[in-house]
Amino acid sequence: MNYRQITDLVGTDENLFTYQCQAVTKQTLNLPGPDYIDRILLASARSNQTLRSLETIYNSGRLSGTGYLSILPVDQGIEHSAGASFSANRMYFDPENIVRLAIEGGCNAVATTVGNLAIIGRKYAHKIPLIAKINHNELLSCPNKHDQIMYASVKNAWNTGAVGIGATIYFGSKEFSRQLIAVSNAFEQAHELGMATILWCYLRNENFVEDEVDYHTSADLTGQANYLGVSLQADLIKQKLPENNGGYEALNRYGKAFGKYTKEMYSQLCTAHPIDLCRYQVLNCYSGRIGLINSGGPSNGKDDFKDALRTAVINKRAGGTGVIAGRKAFQRPFPEGVELLNAIQDVYLEKQIDIA
Repeated sequence: MNYRQITDLVGTDENLFTYQCQAVTKQTLNLPGPDYIDRILLASARSNQTLRSLETIYNSGRLSGTGYLSILPVDQGIEHSAGASFSANRMYFDPENIVRLAIEGGCNAVATTVGNLAIIGRKYAHKIPLIAKINHNELLSCPNKHDQIMYASVKNAWNTGAVGIGATIYFGSKEFSRQLIAVSNAFEQAHELGMATILWCYLRNENFVEDEVDYHTSADLTGQANYLGVSLQADLIKQKLPENNGGYEALNRYGKAFGKYTKEMYSQLCTAHPIDLCRYQVLNCYSGRIGLINSGGPSNGKDDFKDALRTAVINKRAGGTGVIAGRKAFQRPFPEGVELLNAIQDVYLEKQIDIA
């Protein structure tokens, strides 16, 4: 897609293409670019092997050498049940087709379960960077619960040929502290083996919904989850695109003694504009020293292309590093999935879409 096609599809109602951030300017951030690893991570504690793994990811697919990432994540067979996830497109019960979609879709990497990689990794480890998702929330407990448990060891993930691991923490959940310790230990082991690390920083707590407003995607709460994630030495942060702000204020206003906040963090660091909300997430990733990749979200049928491109435009203009889109791609016919992934990548290749 070219610039005209992208703007026509996304629309101009939200002023996404010309907006310029004033609260946190781009000059205060460490922005993505071809030299990102040399410029930012070379001074970090990452080993030579981990830097090489990250270089492999950043220099694959259609976005190779740009500093931006397009990753296909498919762990929904566990996270959302296989039948519900793949009934729209049964070919993805076979994990080889997941990897084929990532390759033909021009992705930098594919992130999927250790089970999937163990069955097809030998055939594809040298063709596309593999990322092993090592923990999951299962849906066979009744009633369902929100808890991420380890499905594989880091060594097992490494043996599949993966260059990195992915893990989820449900920040704010009852099992949050245990998950944090488990993932911290896993990331330390992964870095010792020279692997990259990606953290899904998702919020889960029934108290985060107040007066019919869902603050699970509030910029202030997701931003703090990001800050904790980079403190665990995650090399990339996966986060949902923010939809509102003021979670701390709202929950405390309703009598829930929760967290710490100041009025200045809302008045001086952010506005209600979608790009500013996302920029606050980038700011909490050590001012962009660790890349933010926003999730693509669920499939909504006819609006998938518009929604995916909107996410990419907001992420890129906010100073983010890319989009990690799964269901919007694999819950549609294979050629359309490839087309959607390419369209997301076109946003990052389009020079007229710049940092706000």
